[in-house]
Amino acid sequence: MIRSLTAVAATALLLAACGEPEPAAAPAIETPAIVPPAPAAATAPAANVLTAQGYGPLRIGMTRAEVVTALGDDASPNTAGGAEPEVCDVWRPEQAPEGVLVMIQDGVLTRISVARTTAWKTDRGFGVGDTAAAIKAAYGPLVVAQPHKYSAPPAEDLFVWQTGGPATAGEYVQDAAARGIRYEIGSDGKVSMVHVGGPAIQLVEGCS
Repeated sequence: MIRSLTAVAATALLLAACGEPEPAAAPAIETPAIVPPAPAAATAPAANVLTAQGYGPLRIGMTRAEVVTALGDDASPNTAGGAEPEVCDVWRPEQAPEGVLVMIQDGVLTRISVARTTAWKTDRGFGVGDTAAAIKAAYGPLVVAQPHKYSAPPAEDLFVWQTGGPATAGEYVQDAAARGIRYEIGSDGKVSMVHVGGPAIQLVEGCS
């Protein structure tokens, strides 16, 4: 009888234990998602800086009409800028400083040239009157130096190609998408002209 009571009691305890609700689980702790910092935006050159892509409102690849809208028409329409102006023409827009010339080839802006000391400087701060030595020091191995076509050293041409340019001197760039800067160095070892744009910066006699 005692065994029966003991068995009954044990069974009751077991049933009671089975009927009890399980303790509630601890609430999950949400870990905030780690968001990587956004990459720093590339610093664009100031709008008034001469780059391989252009200057201010002028951008290499513009149509002639867009150049005229931006800085005015030819300031000296009676001056011949090229033997075949419909193919290639060089002129100064009315609103551009003296000594600033644009080259239009087949109706498209392909080069901008600065021939006098003006506020128009490259993105490295160089312009007419700066020394070849300073330019070479600033750009280092990016400079491709070539002999000047007409003058003896220290006259030379210093090319800095942003895209599509050759790694060594003597290679003529034909890729229309190439963009670069040419510092034309005079016999005094200083910049006499700066040309920016596409393959047209290699031309040494205006349109040829």
